[in-house]
Amino acid sequence: MSFISTRGGEAVSAPQAIVRGIAADGGLYAPVSLPRLERADFDAFSRMPYPARAARTLALLLDGFTEEELLPMAQAAYSRFDDERVAPVKALRDNRFVLELFHGPTLAFKDMALQFLPWLMSASARKQGEKREIAILTATSGDTGKAALEGFMDVPGTSVTVFYPQGGVSAVQEKQMVTSRGKNVHVVAVKGNFDDAQTGVKTLFGDPAFIQQMNALGKTLSSANSINLGRLAPQVAYYLSACADLLAQGSIAWETGVNVCVPTGNFGNILAAWYAKRMGAPIRKLICASNQNDVLTDFIRTGVYDRRRDFHKTISPSMDILISSNLERFLLELAKGDSDQVRAWMEELKTEGRYEISAEQKAILQDIFFGGCAGDEETKAAIRKLWMEERYLLDPHTAVAAAVAEEYRQSSGDASPLLIVSTASPYKFASDVAQAIQVEVKGDAFEAGRALESATGVKAPEAILALKNMPVLHTRVCEKDQMGQAVLAGFAGQG
Repeated sequence: MSFISTRGGEAVSAPQAIVRGIAADGGLYAPVSLPRLERADFDAFSRMPYPARAARTLALLLDGFTEEELLPMAQAAYSRFDDERVAPVKALRDNRFVLELFHGPTLAFKDMALQFLPWLMSASARKQGEKREIAILTATSGDTGKAALEGFMDVPGTSVTVFYPQGGVSAVQEKQMVTSRGKNVHVVAVKGNFDDAQTGVKTLFGDPAFIQQMNALGKTLSSANSINLGRLAPQVAYYLSACADLLAQGSIAWETGVNVCVPTGNFGNILAAWYAKRMGAPIRKLICASNQNDVLTDFIRTGVYDRRRDFHKTISPSMDILISSNLERFLLELAKGDSDQVRAWMEELKTEGRYEISAEQKAILQDIFFGGCAGDEETKAAIRKLWMEERYLLDPHTAVAAAVAEEYRQSSGDASPLLIVSTASPYKFASDVAQAIQVEVKGDAFEAGRALESATGVKAPEAILALKNMPVLHTRVCEKDQMGQAVLAGFAGQG
């Protein structure tokens, strides 16, 4: 298998794509083709521990890597998860299930890929004969930042600089990042929103002068955002894994499959589900759940992607995004491989703030996806409803998915088995969760966590409670047009 830029250009190998992060033309690396799995493959998955499932998936997806080579990487990557199943599926009533992806060290689904990426990055660099330090630049809307910092901390031959929107992440998410240890990690708050930070990182990847400055320092750029193939590929594994478990339990039938609802802002998590579907996973409808920043909902419903709208800060901050980068990979498929069309759409988005697909393409899009959104009050209601009915706690992002999944069921009449993807521990957003289920809180987010634990009996992760008294190690702030200077200052020992 090889990978091509969504905007054209030569095919590259998986190790090349992982080290580069983003193509020279600004496009994202997408697979030329995908392997096809059969029922017997899912039966085999069900008999494997999760690391073996991940190793087999990545061996299928990434040329240049063998299953035998990937297995010890996967075993190391998932050794710090608090559930040996890594990505367990929990059953609810009414033929609903929850795929829990928050059992990693930073308590968010980003750990599923970012505990693996450093291993892939180091191995890819060796395969490419790369001697320079891999300098990871990443923008985060909340969870990617800490997961990247944790994954790359003190990994030889790498460094990581994380940019997050000042005031645009939860108190716990910010404290997780600014207390990060490691000689090779840097954290900078950007005066702007996530889209500003993400655009800034992409601009640096395309800036010849900045690249030359980094090269002079003995560093080459790469990314830990889901624009990097090495982030996206491990995410496919947990959808294949979930389907294998549901089939083995008899919870779904191979012929009828399962609908999957994913809370998403950058489109990476649901794109991985779509890749799993294309590989043969028994996934039926993909339900794309957005918060009040409903640009994806409107795109699926109208065929018009228009970022020219108000930006809202919500209680599900990791989804506060108006430019969904990973959608570009799906657009290449929608355009039937026509990279010129994708490049034209991306140029329209950059210059005019919008683009529109054809009626035929919209029909294909709507056949695959249902788009829905939930505001903060609907999100809180979903948290409260599931707690009252099933004593199951949701974080605000997963609650968006629960609300939109219910909207889909009611509007479509489709009562098929439903898998809701849970992307974070409720304790990362304890204040909002406590408010939603009417638990009185006196104090900050950490006191909210203790109050929530006391009221519900659901144990709070010690990693969250311990944050309160950890020292802040990163205090730098930069303007959105000064991110390059901030990176260089970090390497000069200024943060």
